[in-house]
Amino acid sequence: MKSKNTICLWFEKGAEDAAHFYAATFPDSSVGKIVHAPGYFPSGKKGDVLTVEFTVYSIPCFGLNGGPYFKPSEAFSFQIATDSQEETDKYWNAIVDNGGKESDCGWCKDRWGISWQITPRALTEALSAGGAEAERAFKAMMTMKKIDIAAIEAARKG
Repeated sequence: MKSKNTICLWFEKGAEDAAHFYAATFPDSSVGKIVHAPGYFPSGKKGDVLTVEFTVYSIPCFGLNGGPYFKPSEAFSFQIATDSQEETDKYWNAIVDNGGKESDCGWCKDRWGISWQITPRALTEALSAGGAEAERAFKAMMTMKKIDIAAIEAARKG
């Protein structure tokens, strides 16, 4: 059964490449139907890939090659919860080393401009603890690009 709720991501171009990258990078991800334009449109021609259905970690998505009119922003991001430094490194490095860009506090952008939060559960737990423990973990996080779990746990302990 097809989901009634799907995230639509606007790409200048490259929705199919992005979908294949996401499917190869994240578990429970796949590429579905690819629709080619039946005619010319403002940012493409007949036969170009127009839309791609795909999933990222079981979340249904729809990629639209809409042209340069709208750019992705940090107002939308995928948040991937990780259970270890190895898993954090794996996803972070896959995005950044594939033409992406590092940002602060566990955020990065892929080469298509889509934002990702690679967030270790250890960080979420530390911030949820409240009080001085959360404050120390938060202060440590604010100095990081990719999250260093050992540094977060050390800060949490004081």
